[in-house]
Amino acid sequence: MTSIAVVPGSFDPITKGHLDVILRAATLFDEVHVVVVHNPDKQTLLSAKQREQLVRESIAEQAPQARVKVAVWESGLLVDYCKQVGAKVLVKGIRSQVDVAYETPMVLMNRSLAAVETIFLLPNPAYSLVSSSLVRQVHALGGDVSEYVPAAVARFLA
Repeated sequence: MTSIAVVPGSFDPITKGHLDVILRAATLFDEVHVVVVHNPDKQTLLSAKQREQLVRESIAEQAPQARVKVAVWESGLLVDYCKQVGAKVLVKGIRSQVDVAYETPMVLMNRSLAAVETIFLLPNPAYSLVSSSLVRQVHALGGDVSEYVPAAVARFLA
């Protein structure tokens, strides 16, 4: 039986912390689906298609042989996507207790709705303070974010 995991996120933009979690998930599961999701509570910098393309490019540059599929899920429940592809596990990167507190209600709801479990992975400590929102803010103010994002994103933002 093939183990399939879903790594969801807004990835606006994808960071090295996201990429670290995705690539480690790819070593734990037979197949990983990275799903660019729409979060109605967030104002995005990039369109869903731009985010999807940057995720694809970032993965291809780092691990061209990785068993990773990239998709966009703009409406509906994430567990519906999981059912559609046969995934029983969500993988989420967490940086701190704040992330755990934010994710816990969703973990419980996803388990209740569709028996989908969630696994938390800590990113490489070098990226534990990096977030997409911080990258967007630093970039908007003219700062260099290339240390925190994959090369594809750095090129796009330049």
